[in-house]
Amino acid sequence: MRLMNEAVIVEPAPGAEQYPALDFANSALALPGGQFLDLLGTPVTANHWLTEHGLAPVDAGMREMCAAQLRSLREQIRALLASRVDGQPAPASALAAINNALTRAPAAALLRWEPGRGLYRAAAHPTTQLVDHALAVLAANAADLLTGPDAERLTACGSPPCNRYLLRHGRRQWCSTRCGDRVRAARAYARRTQGA
Repeated sequence: MRLMNEAVIVEPAPGAEQYPALDFANSALALPGGQFLDLLGTPVTANHWLTEHGLAPVDAGMREMCAAQLRSLREQIRALLASRVDGQPAPASALAAINNALTRAPAAALLRWEPGRGLYRAAAHPTTQLVDHALAVLAANAADLLTGPDAERLTACGSPPCNRYLLRHGRRQWCSTRCGDRVRAARAYARRTQGA
């Protein structure tokens, strides 16, 4: 269980421990009462999420451009998860985004040239390089989830307004105890009001 802020405790959805890309896709949460929590909403929260998942040091110096790249990839992964769950074709833009992320992280320092310096090798800016690596890792993990044996277990949480995805275990249709309790309470309320 993780404490995300003073008011909201968020449990990882089933499968998130095995697939960080699933937890990444679930980092934008629709909450009851029309509230929304974005764990990548600012550079600080994006850096915190990456640090929690071993993809960045605490002092990475994340900038808004980097956080925006993470949010963009998250939406593309969510589009692929939704198409898989709904049995629809994968969106071409989502496939292109995942493939782009898979190929962004260079394996070595790149060759560069400047007029006064000539040829030299240099890595990308440390923060950019870190974000590119995180994007590649998360894209690869999403691709593994979507093409591996667990893809058949992928489902959306059955508790509106929740927008999270999970790997189904048995009959469980909810991403958390909180969502399961909300569905059970709604069913009990519906039975009481129908009987009255």
